[in-house]
Amino acid sequence: MGEVRAVTDSEFENSVSGNEWVLVDFWAPWCGPCKAIAPVLEQVAGEREILIAKVDTDTNPANAAKLGVRGIPALFLYHNGQIVSKQSGAMPKPQLLKWIDDHMTADDF
Repeated sequence: MGEVRAVTDSEFENSVSGNEWVLVDFWAPWCGPCKAIAPVLEQVAGEREILIAKVDTDTNPANAAKLGVRGIPALFLYHNGQIVSKQSGAMPKPQLLKWIDDHMTADDF
């Protein structure tokens, strides 16, 4: 299925530019909601054909700043190198899967 990978600022563009689905998780080690959603993202990677790209905003702030991330966790869903949707805050697994599935099954893709 999918995978979870730590991504640095320098790796970011290559990670999101392919034709696969990528869910970017902007997070930080001190963020409680980020810690809460981390195991959910691991489960999602095991159930969907998607790359979960985890970007630690403390050590890799450039892309979060470029994208205007103001709060974390911030989730950006990419397909074919383009942002398809974004969400902020942690959400329960059923809601997260519905958000992903609604976009992955849309006729536009």
